Amino acid sequence: MNHPDHPHAVRGDAAPSDAATRDGSFASLGLPEAVLRTLDRLGVREPFPIQAATLPDALRGRHVLGRGRTGSGKTLAFGLPLLTRTAGRRAEPRQPLALVLVPTRELAQQVTQALEPYAEALRLRTATVVGGLSISRQIAALRQGAEVVVATPGRLHDLVERNACTLGRVRITVLDEADQMCDLGFLPQVSALLAQVRPEGQRMLFSATLDGDVGRLVRDHLHDPVVHSVDPAGAVVAGMEHHLLVVHGPDRYAVTTEIAARDGRVLLFLETKHAVDRLTRHLRASGVRAGALHSGKSQPQRTRTLAQFKEGGITVLVATDVAARGLHVDDLDLVVNVDPPADAKDYVHRAGRTARAGASGRVVTLVASGGRRDTLRMLADAGIRATVTAVRSGEAELTRLTGARAPSGVPLDGGPAAPRPKNTNAPFRGLGTSKAAPGGGGSGGRSRKAGEARKLAEARRAAQVRRSR
Repeated sequence: MNHPDHPHAVRGDAAPSDAATRDGSFASLGLPEAVLRTLDRLGVREPFPIQAATLPDALRGRHVLGRGRTGSGKTLAFGLPLLTRTAGRRAEPRQPLALVLVPTRELAQQVTQALEPYAEALRLRTATVVGGLSISRQIAALRQGAEVVVATPGRLHDLVERNACTLGRVRITVLDEADQMCDLGFLPQVSALLAQVRPEGQRMLFSATLDGDVGRLVRDHLHDPVVHSVDPAGAVVAGMEHHLLVVHGPDRYAVTTEIAARDGRVLLFLETKHAVDRLTRHLRASGVRAGALHSGKSQPQRTRTLAQFKEGGITVLVATDVAARGLHVDDLDLVVNVDPPADAKDYVHRAGRTARAGASGRVVTLVASGGRRDTLRMLADAGIRATVTAVRSGEAELTRLTGARAPSGVPLDGGPAAPRPKNTNAPFRGLGTSKAAPGGGGSGGRSRKAGEARKLAEARRAAQVRRSR
């Protein structure tokens, strides 16, 4: 029943008629007036394809299985129905009514921020439950009552174990980025959490891929789902260009620095935390406003760095794969793989940080000549055809492709200007060295290095599982 504090709230079961969805606008979908006013205020005029496809079924309470690449508009595709169908109800302490499970802290915070204006318009309370932040504050927020909880599986599992949260009244559950949750080993925890929500409730699952363990989740927890596949991962995305830049080994440090010194934002991906920190220090000593993001940073540090990047306080974000998902930044038109990713799936999600929500963008992967073949094979696995170009620092072609320019050389931190290191491998592993053995590497070297890359990727994912708690 509707809460007396807002008697005009839309009933949670409100759903559009078939005729109401024909003109393709948000207004035709039967969304509450408060939501429509908020959409208009925020400049959201027309639904993206994944939203237009899934909203009618989701608003009817159907189980929904949505496949779409990151950046395609999935948050509102599940968020608006979840909020609309929860409106008018009030949660008891520690007993949320709707649940969104996501794989990473950054994605949890981003989902909460995206949904908050609409939740406020419907007088719904939200709580974010993630590792790395004060668990006592999260317990307090749940004790006060929250209709909607956005959580990572590890931390929510901990709170359920402590009896700080119970899921028996959850009637709408969303799994976002389900493929990554499975990749990170969350399947047992996710299944255990889903077993505690109301069995007759609505379930929505969104994922870039629908195979493997994701298929198991679908079979076990979704009943007669309606399936919508829009712009799936691996598909060629309009407006996104892919470039493979072959860089001469001794020149790669200068190339990376000149790209970072461009006008506009750029996201640089490297393999390790140590490499991220070293390159960030070098860039700042070169006069580039750079910040570091990796799992070794505390959650407040990570949140502050992301805010600076989004607000323009820093123009370069140097990151490990912790930034490959759950990061949305307006006007981010260049992503650079300084170290090529471990596999095709990682490439797709790194690339998904640009060309989001219909915008254009460019993805550049730096590689030494010895790693070119393996990197092209990885791109082929991702369904990507990249333009291959040999470049050197200071050349017009590098500037044309990336906006590269010479850095100011004026240190930002008051220290000495950055010297060019004698060891060109110093700041990062760099440009395909994980893909081919030194000296050009035969098949044995490639096989050994590929095995090492797989082990490193597995270790990294296992570490992410521990950190998300």
